[in-house]
This record gives sequence, structure tokens and C-alpha cells, in this order.
Amino acid sequence: MTYNSFLDRSPFGAVVVDTTVTWRYSADDQTQQVTLMLYRDGDWHNPHEVPMQRDQQQFVTETRIDTVGLWFYAFLVNDATGQFWYGCPDGGDGGLGQMYADRDHVQMYQLTVMQRAPQLPAWYQRARVYHIFVDRFNNGNADGHVNHPKPDSFLYGQLTDRPYYIKDENGQIVRWDFYGGNLKGITKIPYLQSLGINALYLSPIFEARSNHRYDTGDYFKIDPMLGDLNDFDELIATAHAAGMHVILDGVFNHVGADSRYFNAAKHYPRIGATDSRDSPYADWFMFKHFPDDYASWWGVKDLPAINKDNTDFHDFIAGPDGVIDYWTKRGVDGWRLDVADELSDPFLDQIKARLAHYPDRVLIGEVWEDASHKVAYGSRRRYLLGDQLDAVMNYPLRQLIIDLVLNTISPASFINHLMTLKENYPQATFANNFNLLDSHDTRRILTTLDGDKQRMAIAIALLYTLPGVPVLYYGDEAGLTGGVDPDNRAYYPWTAIDQQTMALFQQAIEWRDQAAFATDSAWYPFSFTGGLGYLRESDHATSLVLINVTAAPLTIGTIDWTLVPANKQLPALASRTLAPFEVTVSEDA
Repeated sequence: MTYNSFLDRSPFGAVVVDTTVTWRYSADDQTQQVTLMLYRDGDWHNPHEVPMQRDQQQFVTETRIDTVGLWFYAFLVNDATGQFWYGCPDGGDGGLGQMYADRDHVQMYQLTVMQRAPQLPAWYQRARVYHIFVDRFNNGNADGHVNHPKPDSFLYGQLTDRPYYIKDENGQIVRWDFYGGNLKGITKIPYLQSLGINALYLSPIFEARSNHRYDTGDYFKIDPMLGDLNDFDELIATAHAAGMHVILDGVFNHVGADSRYFNAAKHYPRIGATDSRDSPYADWFMFKHFPDDYASWWGVKDLPAINKDNTDFHDFIAGPDGVIDYWTKRGVDGWRLDVADELSDPFLDQIKARLAHYPDRVLIGEVWEDASHKVAYGSRRRYLLGDQLDAVMNYPLRQLIIDLVLNTISPASFINHLMTLKENYPQATFANNFNLLDSHDTRRILTTLDGDKQRMAIAIALLYTLPGVPVLYYGDEAGLTGGVDPDNRAYYPWTAIDQQTMALFQQAIEWRDQAAFATDSAWYPFSFTGGLGYLRESDHATSLVLINVTAAPLTIGTIDWTLVPANKQLPALASRTLAPFEVTVSEDA
């Protein structure tokens, strides 16, 4: 008696509302009746009870899903010995399920029902993204001077110095540090093209006090240390002329305390929210005691939080002639939304609707978990139901890759977890998710792997050959290391590029160029003791990826072909040998 959600429900994955879905539950002769128990998210006491009909060794039913949102389901089974429930594996993954004694303990499978399937721009579906922390990438001024150093800040004496925060006794940063990277420095287009890069994701570039600029001071002004509007326009024009697209970081949950909107430091002309309760910005914020006690992001007083329900701020960002309009009209191709969990659903709806006025734009959210069923502040989020995000930062995949290459999960578990994401996400989102190995918010991948370049090679191969859009954090290809913030934000080592690490990325980029790794190509994974493999198949090409994740030579033995169609299985692989940590990618497999 079995059910495998990866195989026994069709269509597979997220479906558009009003789609007819078919379920098949395999049973033996002792099974008398199987009932599909469908629960709408949050309505746990009124299931849709759908009797299933026996068809030889299966029980089958069809049901049209007519309501957008998440649905959860399990099977109520009656046989000669009594009644039991059958649900997903304990822990919530999809795939092959298990029996449960009663309703109180059953874990249910998820079914995502969308209003509409996402339509992602063609350029984004082909994208290979380079994530640039702008202050730390390159200074494009011919004489190397730093633009407009900020008061009460310091510049590093050498570009090879490691980042370091100067904090007071309360742990607050009291003097920000800068290297002097700027927008002109990003015009190293030939170098980026040599990495196969065709899209740039920039850390925040608007005026701010800090080096990271997540403390926005003025949404309509380029930070003077990075350049000016002419530099921005030149960057957009140069990138577009080279066939590249540009994604900006939208920080719309909080602003800087030192901003024209809050003006705690009184560096801006009146009248900011702390200047007067009559300020046009006063209602944007939530004061506990005016003007010095207020809600802030995670208690960081330098980042006063925006009232999530303030429609005036929503219109300022996403209304006609707002922030989204201003920069998108200037050529921005997409936005990554910082801390999407902190933005209300109506605000996300409005941002998506505003961006829809511009063809071929993409909207990506920072969500660290499975975005299909994320709960934030007590509410189920609807990021991927058709009216909000096109894709999310794929932190779940990042963690799976790290766990796999460090041998803390098995290859079979890796596949099952990733198939669960595929099952929960819209097909286009899974195929074009914002895949990454690290970012400005995590340890560098080489540091996470303790400098082990053999394991690093596996991680890079997975990034570039699995479904999704690969995102390369600046400097990883040069062997840049770094622990937690700020160590993960060192300056690019232009005079000390590690050629061994660079070669690993160049090899993976060559693999990515194979026709079988096109965005819409199929992915058929399989596992064996000590390793895994998968077929990537497009209309006209097939590539085979094989990976030994162990430090010992491996002869492939029994292969779990469960997720590979019978006509695509390759039984001859069962005697193939792989060297320690070997990765092979074979074209026209």
C-alpha cells in the first residue's frame, strides 16, 4: 500500500486554479476502501472527502480544485484489519509516504493552487547572475580616488585589509568603513562576460550612511560615494549594450535613522518624522515615545521600521511616479525585495502590479525558507500564487548543497528534499529560482567548506547544472573567503585571484553552456550509495551528471531509478567507477 506524490498525482507540482487533478493510491487485495481527504489551508475540521474507485491494484479519483491557496491531503484507508491514515513522510517532505494510526498524527502532503502561472522574462530564464556588493567590487576612477568620503567614516589603508566593524559598548556600529568601490567600477564588462555573466544584481545603491546601504537615506538619489545619476545611466547603457540586465535591491521595510524621511541625525532639511508629528512622514513609523523610541528592524535603532499598513508609503514606493517607476523607467530590469517577509501582502501585490506596467521585468524576493508555505507574523504568505513574486532566493537549495557535500545528508535525502521544493513551487519558479551558494548574509562558500576545493567543485557543479538561475557572489570565483558579516564582504582580490578556484567556475560555466541545461529542460535525478546523478534533457540534447560525494573511490552499485522514466534509465552505469569527489558531465548521454 503506497503513494508517491512525485509520481502518483498528475499533473505534478503546483497547479492553476480549476485544474482537474488525478490521484492514484496503490493497494493490495485486502484494501476495501480509500478516501482522499482534502483540507483547505486553515480549515482543518471540514475536509473534502472524495471516495476513490478501485482500478485493479490502484484506487483512483479526479477532483477539480476551484480555490486558490494551499491545500493539504492524506488518505483514509479501510482494510480487513480496520482503518488507518496514509500521509507524507514525518517531517513534511513529499515522495513516498507512510501509514499513521489516526488523524491527530498524520502528516499531510501539500498541493499549491495558483491564481496563474508566473510568466518570467526570456532574458531572466537564460540569466547567469553576478551579485555585487558595490563598495567592495572595484573603483572605476582612473586615479583610484574615492568619491565623496562620508563624515565620521574611515577608508581602509589597503584594499587587502579585512573588513572590521568599530562598535561601541552597546554593540552599535559607530564608524562605518569603506573601500571605495563605485558604479564606474562595475563596467568591467569583458571580465564579467568571461564568466558567462549576463545579469547583475547590485546591493543597494541609494544614498545611505552605511557601506551596505540597507539604511536608505534617499530613494531618489545615488549614494555620492558610488557616483551620480550619470554614472548610473552609463552603467545601465553599457550593460544593456553588452546583452546584460540589471537587478536592483529594493529595501522597502525600513529606512535609515539618518534619512530624509526619519532625520534623527538632522542631516537633512526639515521635516523628517522625528522633527515634528506634523511631518508628512510621521505616520510611516511607529513611535512608542516620540521622537526617540520607535519600532525598528530586529531592534536595530539605525533601521526604523516602516508601518506595514501605511498606504502612503506603499504609494511612495509603488504608486504612479513612485520609486519603482522612477528607476524602472531609467532601465532597471528587475528588483530583489529585501526581507520580503516583512512586507504586507497588499504592498507586494502593489509592487507586482506596478512592475507589470513594464514588459520583461522580474521580481525576486528574499525568503529563506520554502516560500510556498511560509508563515510570517502569524499569516500564511502567498508569494508564489501568481500575484507577487516570480522567484525567491533559493536558500533551501544552498543548505541542501552544503549538507550534501559535507555528508550530513545522503544523496537520496538531497534528491527527496529538492523534489519536494519542485513539487511545492510553480514549475517556472523552480526552473528559474535565484540559486546561490552564499551571499552578503552568509559565510562564503569556501569558508563554509573549510577551504576544501574538492567539495567546493561539487558545490559549484550543482549550482550550474541543477534547475534554476545560478547566482555568483562577487569574488567567490577568485577564491575569496569570509566568515559572518562583515568578513564576508571583503574587497575583490584583483591582484591575487586564485586560479585553481577560477578554473572550477570556468569548467562549470562550460557545462552550463550545453544545450541540455536550458531553462525548460527536464531534470531526472537518481541516487546510489555514495553519490547521485541526474539527466538534464531538452528537446534536442541530453546531458548526464554523475557525482561522488565521498572521499573514497566508488563503484556505482544499485541505482534508485524511481524518478527516472523507464525509457531513460541507463543500467550500464551500475558498474561505472568514480574517483573521490569526482564530478562528470557527459553531453549527449
